[in-house]
Amino acid sequence: MSGSNTVGTTSVPAPTMTDAGFVAPAESDILAGVLADMNAAFGNVLNTDLSTPQGQLAMSLTAIVGDAYDQMLALFNGVDPERAWGRMQDAIGNLYFITRKPATATVVTCQCVGAAGTVVPQGTLVQDGSANTYAADGSITLDATGAGEGTFSCTLTGAVECPPRSIGVYQSVVGLTSVTHAAAGVTGVAVEGRQAFELRRQQTVAHNAMGPLDALAGEVLSVPGVSDVYVTENSAAEPVTTGGVTLPPHSLYVCVNGGVDADVALAIVRKKPPGCASVGTSTVVVVDPNAAYAKQPEYTVQFTRAQPVPVYVAVVLSAGVDVPSTAMGDVQAAIVAGFAGATGAQRVPIGGTVYASSFYTSVGAVGTWVKIVGVTVGFSAQPTGSTVQLNSDQIPVVSTATISVQVV
Repeated sequence: MSGSNTVGTTSVPAPTMTDAGFVAPAESDILAGVLADMNAAFGNVLNTDLSTPQGQLAMSLTAIVGDAYDQMLALFNGVDPERAWGRMQDAIGNLYFITRKPATATVVTCQCVGAAGTVVPQGTLVQDGSANTYAADGSITLDATGAGEGTFSCTLTGAVECPPRSIGVYQSVVGLTSVTHAAAGVTGVAVEGRQAFELRRQQTVAHNAMGPLDALAGEVLSVPGVSDVYVTENSAAEPVTTGGVTLPPHSLYVCVNGGVDADVALAIVRKKPPGCASVGTSTVVVVDPNAAYAKQPEYTVQFTRAQPVPVYVAVVLSAGVDVPSTAMGDVQAAIVAGFAGATGAQRVPIGGTVYASSFYTSVGAVGTWVKIVGVTVGFSAQPTGSTVQLNSDQIPVVSTATISVQVV
């Protein structure tokens, strides 16, 4: 009726905001409230059995309300970096001026042989036994003995496994006779997932600062193709050995995996404190892109490419009638995928520690038939250790060639 002021009421419980966050009512309570509302609207004579048409309608309304609360909960969780995913996580990244990384490529450290003084240009292609091609991350100059070493990134992104000694010359370079690699490549990964993105956000919160090591690490991590970086310094007046690497006085040390040499060097220039010398096994000359300069200055930047170190894994399983004939291949594939981070596990970083216990999850997930007797790791075949520690210029590599599986 016109002019009336009727206030509606409902028996459906409302969500609450507590110190713990948004709390939605249980759907059973929502259903009870919807049924009570419908019964009241029909004079409290309605059959509320769920098999009736009104019961079915009540369940549909309950599902609609419950879904709305679920969407609200997802929205509230989306503003928490520890729970955010997808577009909401991308939005949090935007606050720190970082974006989700696309898939990264497998990186292989190759030994080039040929005529002394030969220059292998950046972008030169080599090929593995599966017809995958890899491009040189920077130019490689062969020394007086006709040897040189450099990194090559796969032109196909994602988890491309590159076994040891599988690469050879593909694109002809005058003076280059052979290309090989003693260690397996550092396997690339798919598009950066939720856990990896959040970890990098934490690592790059200092990205917009100038001078701190965390800022420099964050800048290098943001370079396309870079999957890992290790940054340290020696502020003393005498040499210091850290992580198995000796640093000269007053020097900055950056070890990186992936990315093009010029891009990595420019990232270091952007964040390196002035007057601090960079050190490393790679030397790159970069031009300051600042448009304010009438004549843009050049800087010589040094950094180190992470050396892949094969880590051997020995798995011993208990025998049984349900152990399949494919046990070895299945376990090897699971370990390789887990170590590369495909299962969401955190990859072992440059200079990190490899724990034998970290492989239990990957092995155990292969099947219910798996009964683990033991897992050991080491830097040589038939490993016996529970951990292995890498130097700050090394990155671990695990491939099927370094995994043994024994069923006893």
